[in-house]
Amino acid sequence: MSISRRNLLVAASGVAALADNAAQAQGAAPPANPRGAYRPVRTLNGWTLPYKLKNGVKEFHLVAEEFEHEFAPGCRAKVWGYNGSTPGPTIEVVEGDRVRILVTNRLREHTTIHWHGMILPSGMDGVGGLSQPSIKPGETFAYEFPIRQHGTHMYHPHADEMVQMALGMMGMFIMHPRGGEEVRVDRDYCFLLHNWALRPGTWRPDPMVMQDFDLWTFNSKVFPAIDPLVARTGERVRVRVGNLSMWNHPIHMHGVEYVVTGSDGGRWPRSQWRREVTEIVGVGQARDIEFTAVPGDWALHCHMSHHTMNAMGHDIPNNIGADAEGLAEQMRAALPGYMHMGRDGMAEHQDHVDAGHMKGPENTLPMMMGKGPFGNLEMGGMFTVIKVRDDIAPGDFRDPGWYANPPGTVARRVSTDPEFGEPVRAPPLSPK
Repeated sequence: MSISRRNLLVAASGVAALADNAAQAQGAAPPANPRGAYRPVRTLNGWTLPYKLKNGVKEFHLVAEEFEHEFAPGCRAKVWGYNGSTPGPTIEVVEGDRVRILVTNRLREHTTIHWHGMILPSGMDGVGGLSQPSIKPGETFAYEFPIRQHGTHMYHPHADEMVQMALGMMGMFIMHPRGGEEVRVDRDYCFLLHNWALRPGTWRPDPMVMQDFDLWTFNSKVFPAIDPLVARTGERVRVRVGNLSMWNHPIHMHGVEYVVTGSDGGRWPRSQWRREVTEIVGVGQARDIEFTAVPGDWALHCHMSHHTMNAMGHDIPNNIGADAEGLAEQMRAALPGYMHMGRDGMAEHQDHVDAGHMKGPENTLPMMMGKGPFGNLEMGGMFTVIKVRDDIAPGDFRDPGWYANPPGTVARRVSTDPEFGEPVRAPPLSPK
């Protein structure tokens, strides 16, 4: 068979897509996109789905299936997702492309895929019973449509979605503008917000829970298992955040004022960009935030304080200020190793766990995890670190370790006397 120019392009696109995935897995920068129209997105703890170019159509293949997923070392569960991951792999295309997405169902119930917020024919919209027959176990369906827009989008089932989404079936769908972007970015990150109800000692998330979740995740990982966002000083960084959880999340970034530049409606005109330090990403929404990287280690997290903790217990009595020492001794007689906590706050929790005093139920993470250069970080859930350094090579995504603060730029102790100084106090309460 003769080798045509089109066959060479097909082979090149397949090799390039595989190289992108290998580079992401190894922490290196993926090669530049052959079209030169966009910078490839880097998915936190995730990957980008390769495609095959067939007669000018980009063909992707998703497989809905069950597998074991690790939220962080010490906590695993049987989940549902795509191609062995939750979220499923990121799909990345360019406005004007024509795409074909094969969906194979290896679950034991039917499914579909809805292309969230996308402009396409009604019969490709993925709502089981309304716009298409459901994909039964063992079947493969083909979705085919042109890409008519750009922006940060998502995909998820519209069949038994309460269960299927609660068990992890979702993914990001990034559409780049055909003519490139007026303001280019140097690094482009994306991740999905999600929540899980994994009861202590169990190995399957509970889809019946409506609000009392105990694992809050960026891309189905909890801190400290969430990848850092790495950048070089002065680079322009975009972070695309999608929300398919059951809660709205105020995403807060330390160290900079970022600019909210886009959504699932695409990148906005520059006149609509606005400066923020916290942006609420509502359920079913996506937001793009951009900033110029400043040297340091900077926190990026949801500002719902319970969402930066793991394995949250609900309906537990408040122990703040209560003396439970006598009760603890009685409890230890019946339950060796029992330790009460919380009289003076929850900060001691991580110390107890690290010391082995509180093993906790099987397959359950501590509420607070992770250590930094100055001690316990006392965080979990929706929290990670933006790591910016002067000497990071362009396109290098490897973790550079902890920041070496210049002399004189770290808060320091000036006294150990609780009565130190002459602080101005609020007036005392009036008598009742």
